[in-house]
Amino acid sequence: MELKKLISDGDKVQVYECDGNAVKVFKDPHEPKSVILYEALTHTRVEETGYPRIPTLQEVRNIDGKWAVSYQFIKGKTLADLLRDEPEKADEHLSLMADLQIEINSCRSAKLSRLKDYLKRSIDTLDVIDDVKKYELLTKLEAMPKHVKLCHGDFTPENIIVSDDGVYVVDWLKAKQGNASADIAKTYLRFCLSHRTEYAEKYLKLYCSKTGTSVKYVHDWLPIIAAAQLKFKRPEERELLLTWIDVADYN
Repeated sequence: MELKKLISDGDKVQVYECDGNAVKVFKDPHEPKSVILYEALTHTRVEETGYPRIPTLQEVRNIDGKWAVSYQFIKGKTLADLLRDEPEKADEHLSLMADLQIEINSCRSAKLSRLKDYLKRSIDTLDVIDDVKKYELLTKLEAMPKHVKLCHGDFTPENIIVSDDGVYVVDWLKAKQGNASADIAKTYLRFCLSHRTEYAEKYLKLYCSKTGTSVKYVHDWLPIIAAAQLKFKRPEERELLLTWIDVADYN
C-alpha cells in the first residue's frame, strides 16, 4: 500500500486517502497492539448496533513497521467546516448535530465497555485533585442513574462529515454504553474547551428541548466529565476543567 495523499496530521496519527479508504496510521511504531485492536473492536461493535451513519471498517494491518486501521473514506465537509464557513446557518447545523446525537443514543450494545467504569478509572488515577474532592466526585458518579445507551464519547462537529450521500459520524474509539446525558455533557465541555461557549449553550438547550431532558441533569454530569478529561494532562485545558470540578450548584 502506497500512502501519498495526507488528509489529516494529528499528534498521534496521520490519515491518508488511499484506494477509497481513509487509512489511519499510528506514528509511534511502538504503539501497543492492544490500542489498535481495541479501536477496531470498538468500531466494529458500534457497526453491529445497526447504526447506519458509520464508515465501514476495512482492515487492520502493519505498514512499514507502523500499525494502521483502514475505514471507508467519506468525502465531504465536517460540521466544523460548515459552522466556520456558514455562521448564519449555525442554528440549522447545531440542530442537525443534536438529531444525530439523539439517534446515536437510541442505539444499544451490551458488548461495549461501560462509561461509568471508564469515568471511575479516570478519576481514580488523578493526582491534580485531593482525596476529598476525588471521593466527592466518585460518590456523585456512583449515585448517577445507570443507563446502557450508545455514547460516542467525543461527539464534536469535527467528527461529523456531511457528504453528498448523507451524514456520517467518525472516530468511535471512545464509544461506551452509558448515560446519554454524560455524552451530552462531554460535547458541551468540548465546545467550551475550544472557546465556542455560545455554541455550547445553544447546543445544550437544543438537545434538552428535543428530548425533554433537564438542563440541570446534564449540568450534574459536568464535574465528573471534567475530572475525567484531566487525565489527558493538557495544560491549555487545566484551568477550565478545574473550574468545572469546583462548581457545586447550578441554576
